[in-house]
Formats: sequence, structure tokens, C-alpha cells
Amino acid sequence: MLNRVPFDEALVATVGTPEQAELLDSSPRSRVWRVRLADGESVVVKQVTDDGDTDADARTRFEREVEGLRLAGRASGPAVAPALLGTDPSARVMVLEHVQDLGRTDDWMQAYAESLARLHALTGPADAGALPVWAGPTAADADSFLGLARALDVPVPPAVNRELADLLARLDPAPHHALLHGDPCPGNDLRTADGVRFVDFERASLGNGLVELAYFRIGFPTCWCALSVTAAPLTEVEDVYRTTWRDLTGRDVPGDLADACAAWLIQGDALVERAHRGTVDQLARVAVEDFAWGYVSARERLVHRLGVVAAMTRDHDHLHSLGRLSSTLANRLLERWPALRSLPTPDARPWY
Repeated sequence: MLNRVPFDEALVATVGTPEQAELLDSSPRSRVWRVRLADGESVVVKQVTDDGDTDADARTRFEREVEGLRLAGRASGPAVAPALLGTDPSARVMVLEHVQDLGRTDDWMQAYAESLARLHALTGPADAGALPVWAGPTAADADSFLGLARALDVPVPPAVNRELADLLARLDPAPHHALLHGDPCPGNDLRTADGVRFVDFERASLGNGLVELAYFRIGFPTCWCALSVTAAPLTEVEDVYRTTWRDLTGRDVPGDLADACAAWLIQGDALVERAHRGTVDQLARVAVEDFAWGYVSARERLVHRLGVVAAMTRDHDHLHSLGRLSSTLANRLLERWPALRSLPTPDARPWY
């Protein structure tokens, strides 16, 4: 198995000589090994593959991950990502520090929120252009969301079109330069004695950190393991994030969390895994078929997101009509398909 590990002479000179390797589970778009070096130390070798992608797309993912890891390496105090030890761009290979994962811990959400805020605070305006800007919802997404309402015979309040247009304008990532992970899911975080470290930065970007803080409310929208965090735990993790950000930057988190949650609601591609995004109108599919990703279905994910946005916007100055529409849509989905389940809570099953 060792001779299959893509470890060239330059990496040997930089990192050390590999002696033993173990292929680890990973996504179809990468190969990952744990490698023991001649000096007894262990490292992780990751090769970004072109499975289902063009070579150019795979190279872009590699370059984004390397840059994301380099920026994450700025963290002072406890690290927020494994150290990047070496790269072989020609083979799309990176060598990372091996981090021992403690597995499930009772306080993982608080540690996750703290590390997420620390990650987001590492970059600023001087880093503009280092990574792509966050790609949020578009006018086509807004039209698709309204199309779902029509398909389910739900009246659209007159003000919703204006609210959605204004929402898209407020979501412009240009004024924001937080280092976003891009897919901060349980499973892409390693729990250590010093806190959480994030891995798999292939979708790293710059934008407003609220779009990733929103994961707790909106159900981890880019993740197979959709979860519902409510009540006291939700308040606590959001307080941890905001306090950490304020301590590091000297200012409050910019923007509106309700906007960030609404952004995830209207993106149909956030109902499917990455390989299927950008292929069809996923919200249009919801009206005629349900489809699973992980252990919950698209309709179950959507009902959760609709309920979150409805609850957050009851007294909202800019999203009140969208909230009313969300509430009605959630009720319509549950009327038509009463067997839809609530999303599981973090302690309901071993999801990592």
C-alpha cells in the first residue's frame, strides 16, 4: 500500500520518509492516508482527485484548500486547523499534521462555535482576493423558492418579491472578509484537548461569518448529518461565537442572522450533496418527490428551515412577509406529507 501513496522526493525532503500507510475513509473527491514516517511521527496525506470533475475543477479545489489551510495557520493560541506541512501541486497532494480526534464530547458545540469564530476572525480586508468570495443565493434561487409556493398552491404575499430582492442585496459578501470554511459539518471538525480543528477546506471562501454561524439554527445545510439545535444549547453556542468574535476583533458580529438563515432557506442546492448541486432545480423537485441525503429527506430539511425562518422573522423589519410565507409553506408540507419527521437533535444518534 505504501507505494500507492503519492509522496514525491520534494515531500520526502520537506516532511520525511514514509514507512507505512493506511488508506482512510474520505469523500469520492479525495484520497486520504495516515502515514507513519521513518522518525516515528504520523502525518496525513490528502490527494484531491478529479472524480466527477474536470482537472481544472479539481485543481481549483486543491488550491482553495491549500490557501484556506495557510490562512487558518495564522491562528495564535490553539490551532483551528491541522498544520500544512508540504504540498505537491502537480499531483494535487498536501501533507498535513496528524491530529488525534477525541470523538464525540459533551461540549462539542461550544468548542465548535469558539473555533468557528476564531477561524472567521483570522482574515480581513487586506486578504481580499486570496480566496473566492462566498457564493450565496441568486435571483434564480429566489424565483425557484416562489415557484415552490405556487406548486403547493400557497399564496405569496405581495411584499415577498421586494423582500427577497432586498435580501439578496444585503447578502452581498463584498464588504465582508471572514475566512469561511465552506462546509463546517460534524465530521469536518476534529475534537482535541485544545479545542476543535477544522479539516476539508475545499470550499473555503471569504464572506460574512454569520452564514456559517447560521448552521446551528438552520440544521447544518451543507451536511449529510442534518441536526436540530434548539433552546438553551442554541443560545449558548451563539453567545460563545459572538463573545469570541468580539474579544478578537473589538467589534460586534456584522449583519443579521435572520438574513443568513433566509439565505440557506431559498437555496435548493443546499438540499443535496455537493455532487448534485447545480444540476436541476431542487426546490421544484420537492413539490413532486422527496429524496434522501444522509438519514433525513429533502422535505424534512425544508420544513425545519421554513420553521426557523418563520420564527425568526415574526417581528422582523425586512423579512416579515417572507416569514409569513415560510410558516404557511411549512404547514402545507406537513398537511400533504404528515409522516415527515423533525430533524434529530445532536444527542439523538452517533452522527459523527
